[in-house]
Amino acid sequence: MISRTVLIIFSSLFISFAYSQNKEEGLVKWLSFKEAQEKNKEVKKPFIIDLYTDWCGWCKHMMRTTYSNEGLASYINAYFYPVKFDAETKDTIEYNGKIYKPTSAQPKTPHELTLKFLGNSLSYPSTMFVTNNFEYNLLTQGYLEDKKMEPLLVFMVENAWQTAPYEEFAKHFEHTFTDTAFPKKTVKFYSVEEVEKLQKKNPKKVLVNISADFCNSCKMMNKTTYLDTSLADYINKNFYLIDLSINRQDTIVFRNEKYYNQVINNFPIHTMAVKFTANRFSLPAICMLDEQMNTIDVLNYYQSPEHIKPILAFIASDAYKTQKFNDFMQEYTNPKSVKKEKKTKK
Repeated sequence: MISRTVLIIFSSLFISFAYSQNKEEGLVKWLSFKEAQEKNKEVKKPFIIDLYTDWCGWCKHMMRTTYSNEGLASYINAYFYPVKFDAETKDTIEYNGKIYKPTSAQPKTPHELTLKFLGNSLSYPSTMFVTNNFEYNLLTQGYLEDKKMEPLLVFMVENAWQTAPYEEFAKHFEHTFTDTAFPKKTVKFYSVEEVEKLQKKNPKKVLVNISADFCNSCKMMNKTTYLDTSLADYINKNFYLIDLSINRQDTIVFRNEKYYNQVINNFPIHTMAVKFTANRFSLPAICMLDEQMNTIDVLNYYQSPEHIKPILAFIASDAYKTQKFNDFMQEYTNPKSVKKEKKTKK
């Protein structure tokens, strides 16, 4: 029920940032491709691949600075399989079931695997992030300082890549943790008990925000998604919003049943979160409930304001009862063309 990725996300990036200078390898515990892939068979984690060359000065500088940052290195060592890859190596490498060889015996020539990762854009250092099933790759090129590396790490570890493009995620990451003076509006949060009472007088659909104090993308949703100027008023008008932290220790009575914090699969979690997510638990998650507080659907992982806005409209308008979401999106994104098409058919 609880994924391995969620189980391991316990610490925040924003801890000890002391530098350790003059370390050619940094503080990251680098692995070979063979070692990383063997370990991944036992415990699934994303990969971070540092593509460097012996003659690249910025590659060495990144090792002495970014990869020598104690907080960043500890996070990488805990939640990634880090691979330090000489882009001009003469070794034969097996990667994701395929064999890659040197393209030439001559010095300063790119390896076949380097060409797979970088194509014709041979720039060093380059950093490749790869999911544990090799399904998704994210390439960044050039020197990455600490602050540029932080959102990339969270994006991969907390599965935000499944729901948001990186540029969008990085913008909201900065608004949450760095540039907090962005335009925002107030949104009203309720308790489960308050919503049960309100449903008797003024029924609305319900959003349950499943969060945790150690989850960075949860903080992003609380501080940017729900407060977005294009969303806050819409949520206040059409939904009751409940913030349900899995860390809470109190007992919640819902429909004459008690829900409380207990250890599930060696992980402490409030069972109310399991109830509302209908066993589709993730961090973060948004449970969308009808006026009778029955679960309509669950949105897993990080949701940006841009991504969630049409989904909320789909639920609030009751379109989910009669339409497929793709058909709804055609009308939502281009209502004039849809109306014109309907008139033509008549």
